[in-house]
Amino acid sequence: MPWNSEGGGGNQGPWGQGPWGQGGGPKRPNNGGGGGRGPTPPDLDDLIRKGQDKLKQVLPSGGGRFGWALPVLLVALFVIYNSVYQVQPDERGVVLRFGEYSRTAEPGLHFALWPVETMEKPRVGAVRQINIGTEDNEGQMLTADKNILGVPFSVFWRINDPKNFLFNVADPERTIRSISQSAMREVVGQTRAQQVLTTGKNAVEAQVMTITQTLLDEYASGVTVTSVNLGAVQPPREVANAFAEVVRAGQNQQQLINEAEQYRNQQVRLAEGEAAKLVEDASGYKARVVAEAEGEAARFLSVYEQYRNAQGVTRERIFLETMEAILGNTNKIVIEEGANGQGVVPYLPLPEIQKRTTTATPQN
Repeated sequence: MPWNSEGGGGNQGPWGQGPWGQGGGPKRPNNGGGGGRGPTPPDLDDLIRKGQDKLKQVLPSGGGRFGWALPVLLVALFVIYNSVYQVQPDERGVVLRFGEYSRTAEPGLHFALWPVETMEKPRVGAVRQINIGTEDNEGQMLTADKNILGVPFSVFWRINDPKNFLFNVADPERTIRSISQSAMREVVGQTRAQQVLTTGKNAVEAQVMTITQTLLDEYASGVTVTSVNLGAVQPPREVANAFAEVVRAGQNQQQLINEAEQYRNQQVRLAEGEAAKLVEDASGYKARVVAEAEGEAARFLSVYEQYRNAQGVTRERIFLETMEAILGNTNKIVIEEGANGQGVVPYLPLPEIQKRTTTATPQN
């Protein structure tokens, strides 16, 4: 053993038990309770010898010609242990044979002979998030109207092709970060600041997502971008008040536009009501005129029929009715003269009678 002394003498043992014995070996522990400063350490040679004896008992034929079976069995168990893989439901197993792609394993228990084959298990069901623009200068971007905005945003992505994800891109997260940030700068650079701050956020998110996914597909990265969400877009602190004034002016403008739209709708409804009333009045007038015309035509036809049967009588009656209608509203008095005329024998105060008649008539 390493601590054995060839010459004996005054050397100390490894536990400070005093000098070694004369025979070159350590002193045996004194089980009789005699003098001494404590138990001596165990004899390692004896322990190794006992272990070898027990191993020979386990091996067949006492460890003869089949003594190699146990090491081979241990190696086989070690290989099998490292060759069995459990693929979870949100994972896909990519089997590599000497580092080269071999096959893709679905969820479940699989065997890949180690060390010839190994398996990578990327999580295809997990949605990962990358936050961009959280630092001071990382999210500052120039808009189309030459304003600077801080545009923080988040990119959510997942793996859709494990093979491409593992072999085509060295650092997928860094690649996604660079592509999405470049796409955001491009879109913001083509958009006015007020649109990015107010109503244009959804359009910006959709354009950035489309550009990012297109580039990732060109790289065959095996990644799908599920969504892009803009954070709290803010102008620099030095011009924040000016931007706030512009936003308030835009809100006032929108309010005035809404009021004008409301007034226009009200006037349109009133005009439509007046137009409908005029159309109804015209329709009523048309119906009345048509009815009167039809009545006059019917009357004329009836008179014409009588005229055809008795022309003289009918002509005389029409003449008398016409004269009655004309002279009935005049102040003149007609006296028939001639041999057949009766004249006015007694004088009648006709104007006075007429005045009395007019006075006696009640005024409406």
